Amino acid sequence: MRHLALLGALLTSLAGGSGAQTALPLSSFEGQVIYQVMPDRFFDGNAGNNAGVNRADPRAWHGGDLAGLTQKLPYIQRLGATAVWLTPVYAQQTVNSFGTAPYHGYWPADFRTVDPHFGTLADFRAFVDGAQGAGMRVVLDQVINHYGYEAAAVKLRPAWFNTQAQCDATANKDVDCALAGLPDLRQSTPQVRELLLGNADFWREQGVNAFRYDAIKHVEGPFLRDLLDRDRQAGTWTLGEWFDADTGTVADWQKAGFDSLFLFSLQDAMKRSVMGGQSLGAVRAVLERQDELPRPGEVALFLDNHDVPRFAQGSLFEDEGRARTRYGLRALMTLRGVPVVWQGTEIAMRGGPDPDNRRDMRFEDSWTPEEREVFEATRAAIAARKASPALSRGAQTLLPTPERLSGDLLLFTRQLNGQTVLAAWHGGRERRTYSLKLASLGVNWKALAATPSLFAGQDARVSVSGGYLHLSLPARDAAAFRVE
Repeated sequence: MRHLALLGALLTSLAGGSGAQTALPLSSFEGQVIYQVMPDRFFDGNAGNNAGVNRADPRAWHGGDLAGLTQKLPYIQRLGATAVWLTPVYAQQTVNSFGTAPYHGYWPADFRTVDPHFGTLADFRAFVDGAQGAGMRVVLDQVINHYGYEAAAVKLRPAWFNTQAQCDATANKDVDCALAGLPDLRQSTPQVRELLLGNADFWREQGVNAFRYDAIKHVEGPFLRDLLDRDRQAGTWTLGEWFDADTGTVADWQKAGFDSLFLFSLQDAMKRSVMGGQSLGAVRAVLERQDELPRPGEVALFLDNHDVPRFAQGSLFEDEGRARTRYGLRALMTLRGVPVVWQGTEIAMRGGPDPDNRRDMRFEDSWTPEEREVFEATRAAIAARKASPALSRGAQTLLPTPERLSGDLLLFTRQLNGQTVLAAWHGGRERRTYSLKLASLGVNWKALAATPSLFAGQDARVSVSGGYLHLSLPARDAAAFRVE
């Protein structure tokens, strides 16, 4: 109930700006595929900025930087991603807290310069130019809730932060109290408001196309309204993080001005159904709520990220984890929304809770043959999605399946401009062939000879004859077929 009350209060405070937002053109990432990078754990391109690096310590700096990220842009481009999301690259506090270095970027000390471990502002600009020159958009993580524990501003400007007394006195603990003990900014303070709005302007000037806003649950609503107004006016796409958001939460925030939020409820359902081998009913239950979303094509969809255990970690057995990660990635590429792939998921990297889920990225020269197979399957699925307007941007319609099959078979269509793609998720333990009456599915497709999946390298087929849809599907996998 407290969660609902908080959300209601924030949305009420945002409502004053909703008219101005909807009157402006909507920025869009529909059709994009985002690749998420934590620069320190990606690739070391400049050994000269490796002060304090200790790769044997999962909580220390590991040496990845902007120069390395720029060098690896061809890898990201080969995977097929069309946008790169970086966790924060600001200058961080210079000391560790709780035995952890600020390698992740979420303990800022100066929001308008690059941390020396990552390089310089010129290095950031070179990365942006390289990414955009390769046809990729740049998404930058923005911290708007706090400073780092040991940032100088905490002592220099105490009036900028909520005190323990203010926290104790408030009913809105999520907004007015410290998140994980981090110095909590009062966005209603004029200097803080101007600082944070100016930060967004500053990074826009560096060429950033979109912002991912961290921990929006903990930020004052009136400030968010002003921030989103400015972003909308500038044509900047906005992606908010409300941990554990379900469809209703995402819908409410889209109405309030965010272009997108992460759909955590779908990630949880896919973890249980795709990785855990449970019924696909959990996924269906989330997808059945799609009509609640004002902009379903903008919602961020993901299997894992830097805040949750790796998707592949859901199985005790590495071979099973790889197979089901491949299933999950193919499934992700059939859905309406904006797929987000966390670095390493494309090779089914393993890892438990933070910091184990942030292991150093590994590239082709160190992959096993099995990891290479997952990468190639991911690359093929992304390519098929990008080549199909229906898969990239089409409407999504769930098809009814017989009750006895619904736990193992999920069917839906993606349609755009007369093109229809059928997505089929199969949770069965063995390869199976299904024959379903077209009338029972609510479709009237013309006869279709045996047609392979749009995903290269996948042994799956569909045909239509005699009023029936015939599907031949491998065990635990997701396929897509052009049917009209």
